[in-house]
Amino acid sequence: MIEKMKKLTFLVTQKEYDGFIEGLREQGVVHVQQLKSGQTSPALQSSLELRLRYKQAIDYLDISRKAWEKEAEGNSKFEIQDSSTLLEQVEKLKAEEIRLRHDIDEAEKNIERLEPWGNFSWQKIQELQQKTGMTVYFYACAAKSFRQEWAEKYFAIPVDDYRKRTYFLAFSDAEPDIKAERLELPGGSLNQYRQELATAQEALQRNHDTTCQVARQYKDVLEAGLRQAEGEIQLHQVELSDESIADGAVRLLVGWTLAEKADALTNWLDERHLYYTIEDPAYEDDVPVKIKNGSYTSLFEPILRMYSLPNYHDIDPSLFFAPFFMLFFGLCLGDGGYGLLVLFGGIWLALKGNEETKKYGRLGIWLGLATTVCGLLMGTFFGIDLTQQEWAFLAPVKPYFINDNGIGKIFGYSPMMVISVIIGFVQVLLGMVLKACKAWKNYGFAYSIGTFSWVVALLSAIALFGLPACGIALPQGLVYALYGLIAVSVVGIFLYNNPSAYKNPITGPLLNIGGGVWATYGMSTGLLGDLLSYIRLFALGLTGGVLGGVFNSLAIDLTSSLPWFIRWLPMVIILLAGHGITFALSMISAFVHPMRLTFVEFFKNADFSGGGKEYTPFKVVKG
Repeated sequence: MIEKMKKLTFLVTQKEYDGFIEGLREQGVVHVQQLKSGQTSPALQSSLELRLRYKQAIDYLDISRKAWEKEAEGNSKFEIQDSSTLLEQVEKLKAEEIRLRHDIDEAEKNIERLEPWGNFSWQKIQELQQKTGMTVYFYACAAKSFRQEWAEKYFAIPVDDYRKRTYFLAFSDAEPDIKAERLELPGGSLNQYRQELATAQEALQRNHDTTCQVARQYKDVLEAGLRQAEGEIQLHQVELSDESIADGAVRLLVGWTLAEKADALTNWLDERHLYYTIEDPAYEDDVPVKIKNGSYTSLFEPILRMYSLPNYHDIDPSLFFAPFFMLFFGLCLGDGGYGLLVLFGGIWLALKGNEETKKYGRLGIWLGLATTVCGLLMGTFFGIDLTQQEWAFLAPVKPYFINDNGIGKIFGYSPMMVISVIIGFVQVLLGMVLKACKAWKNYGFAYSIGTFSWVVALLSAIALFGLPACGIALPQGLVYALYGLIAVSVVGIFLYNNPSAYKNPITGPLLNIGGGVWATYGMSTGLLGDLLSYIRLFALGLTGGVLGGVFNSLAIDLTSSLPWFIRWLPMVIILLAGHGITFALSMISAFVHPMRLTFVEFFKNADFSGGGKEYTPFKVVKG
């Protein structure tokens, strides 16, 4: 449900402004509208940069703790005074880690380059060059490419065969004519770089210890600093959201508050003798949105937010799509055993997760229950077709499974295909009803007549022609009544689909008739396409069950020749791997395709616009 808002306009003198802003911040119920959109200030820019630094530091601690917690060796000495000091220390730890990792990489590269040559002394090489007057050259080539003539001409001496390559020295007073890779070696010794590597690794371990201690004990201090920075950002944004009038003597500020908070706020304003106006939002106003739903419906809000928040003039669709999404998920996953996995996973997450993940656990419980029920109704449990099993306890319910072997075909089609289309038709009709209610809410009842007429016409046509096709005879009086409803609906469709056109009494009827013809074409093509989209519910549910059954058959057939005391192990491996793959793929489909049906078919027919801006009151952010 979208909560009602009130629009507030404040006129505050320059002298009262600072106290007014601070008081408004303490009240914490006014969402300030940015009148100078896109503008910034040095103070705001500084606060934005500070918030980014806090976020990066917190992310660094989270990643570090996951990566190094098990490697940390005790606690390091580390003390803090405040969040800003801690932020600087964490940034230093991060910079030091980067430097140490660079040093380790350099040391490892130098060690790798020197290992074939051993721990020689560059000083002795220089002394040798001075005594002989020759320069020492370092080469490497494939072992089979080494030539004896190099030894005769340039005193080439093989030092080591390392990784199928020959490393050798050559002596000459000029560049030798040797067809091999000439090497440029680092200027230190092998032992020196090994010592540098050990020193850097020890320093990195100490860095890890300190970082893990900060992550364990002081992360909340950084989070408090982040909240303070966000509070400062709010303050600076508000300072950019007023307009100066009367040569800068008066400030104009526009804000929004919840209707239920308006009385307390206006009492506070009256006590301080501040000038303001309060009114209901106009249709063209950019009104912030606050959604308030029950414990069940609120679980589906993250799914709605993936699309968009409703705008203030929309009807909140959460309550209406939540049951359908749960049903779609269950039909797409389509296996009672997989539903139990989701159910138990949701229960575990709801009990053991943190506050943020517990709500996803509760959502998992509902989705798992829906999948278990749908899977069992469809007669599938971990890929086992229950209608094909000769289990005594299943005998009474076998005829009621919703598949070809249970209740049988409907009008010559698979029952789940027909049921999927029926579910889609119900959701599409619900969307059309919401569209009509939205038009009634925003423009008046006259603007909803055209859509309501389509709903009545479709329902009447289904009752008139669909029920007799199912063997249900209709009384003649009811038949006449349904024909009458269809006739009245046709009038609404062709003569009242665009009430604003009647401002011109001559062209109004013609425009409405033309609009009715176009709407009829759109309905006849669009409705069919929308309903066919819902067949995916049947196809995906069938696919998961078939794949599960295939892996069950593979586990049995591929191990049938093995002795029973050996057979169980490969069977378990095949079943775990096969059902794991099937479950993972089915889970992806069970999320993606219900969202597609919700975001495209349902939201389109419900005329859901979205694009809402969340209500974020200006308030004191406690650290």
